[in-house]
Amino acid sequence: MLRKRDPYDAYQRVEFDARVRGANSSELVHVCYDQFINALGAALVADQRKDTLTRSRSLTRALTALMALQLGVDREHEMAPALTEFYGAASKSVLASSLEFDAAGLEEIRNDFREVRDGLAIAQG
Repeated sequence: MLRKRDPYDAYQRVEFDARVRGANSSELVHVCYDQFINALGAALVADQRKDTLTRSRSLTRALTALMALQLGVDREHEMAPALTEFYGAASKSVLASSLEFDAAGLEEIRNDFREVRDGLAIAQG
């Protein structure tokens, strides 16, 4: 039996693959931040629309991006403990929202990640 494919999801996968293939390590961090931020945004919209399937898929994408960020932390860097704590707290909140959705909490986390992403972009020139 053929599965239904969401054209938007297909486009997202193609765009993501293209960005990853040509990226260096700092660009990959930005890709992960963008994926996390966009996935939380999609989950928030899906929740407003009462679309539990898309909400669940979006939270899973957010957790995948977080896992990539966590695995990519340079443990020797001075910021490693802070980043590890930041990513871990975000992961716990996203997981908790899988059971009891917390739109306000996720929006706050999304804004925090935007600020960090924007700060990294400025720092890297």
